[in-house]
Amino acid sequence: MQVRLLYAASEHDADILYPTGFFAPDPFLCLIAGSRVILVMSDLEMDRAKRESKATDVWSWTRMAKRAGVGAPPPKTEHVIAACLKRLGARSAEVPGSFPLGLALRLEGLKVKLRVAKDPFWPEREIKARDEVKKIETSLRAAEAGLLAGIDALKSTMIGRDGWLRRGGSKFTSEDLRGVVDTTILKLGGIPVRTICAGGDQAVDPHEIGHGPLRAHSPIVMDIFPRSQSTGYFGDLTRTVVRGRASEKLKEVYALVEEGVLFGHRSIREGADGRKIHADILALFDRRGFKTGMKNGRMQGFFHGTGHGLGLEIHEAPSISKRGTLLRAGHVVTVEPGLYYLGIGGVRIEDVALVTKSGSRNLTRVPRVLEI
Repeated sequence: MQVRLLYAASEHDADILYPTGFFAPDPFLCLIAGSRVILVMSDLEMDRAKRESKATDVWSWTRMAKRAGVGAPPPKTEHVIAACLKRLGARSAEVPGSFPLGLALRLEGLKVKLRVAKDPFWPEREIKARDEVKKIETSLRAAEAGLLAGIDALKSTMIGRDGWLRRGGSKFTSEDLRGVVDTTILKLGGIPVRTICAGGDQAVDPHEIGHGPLRAHSPIVMDIFPRSQSTGYFGDLTRTVVRGRASEKLKEVYALVEEGVLFGHRSIREGADGRKIHADILALFDRRGFKTGMKNGRMQGFFHGTGHGLGLEIHEAPSISKRGTLLRAGHVVTVEPGLYYLGIGGVRIEDVALVTKSGSRNLTRVPRVLEI
């Protein structure tokens, strides 16, 4: 009998969350044999696993430890795994590449043969079922609510004579903005994850989360990607806004990035090549005079991918980038070109799209507005 074996904490590992639907902060054991999904749980988690997981069987870790029969001291994880495989009539198992190396070596010492599966461990995760799309949309709605709350907070600020945004007599900071966004998401059952609220040149580093006071008339990149506490699925959304007046140069950059987003949406369909979509957007920016490369010791221009898959991980297959992937109906992908130049700041706009046989369906509802 072929057995697939996973040992991980599902709060951090999508490969074990996907077949079990069970959240746990500590590693637990999952064995998949044919149509059976077997969890081996501690006394602490037994009842909750029976109630909340998608498992067909929940075995007691304590009982399997006794079955291991190695005496004192208590049997280790590898002994319990060997006992579980023996109960299933198996002496080998297939594991993901992320399986703990030390545990794998100890299992080999017990004559358990392990085979490392090709990545991805669950290739079917790429194609989202209808209920998975709805789960992503729920997290996307939480991201949108956070964005709108953040924009309202920015609108409530005053523009000081010194060019800083102020609220309640104090300078309004990236931390203040992030607090508004994240609190809104938490109230909706989402978990905010390093929400980006970066102003001006800070956003030229696309993963800089932002810190310190925010200036008027300068772009603020808000990249929001919450995870649902109940399902584990992510949403992802980016908008770039200016409190005040944007310069003509910034308006030009923003319009070009938005054109790139729309081109991405038009290009997405089953069979489209993610590498070509990305290359075409990069070429569009280049033709308009917005080059990409090293300048003054910093990468500037458009130097990240156009999009990535979205689901139980914030970045998963497929890819719309230099790596490229042929898109298939059922893929859920982001569309997020950006341009980044010192002295102008960062501009990124991100939607989420469902790939269909004939095109794409934009799952994002909030409009794209630069000046607020």
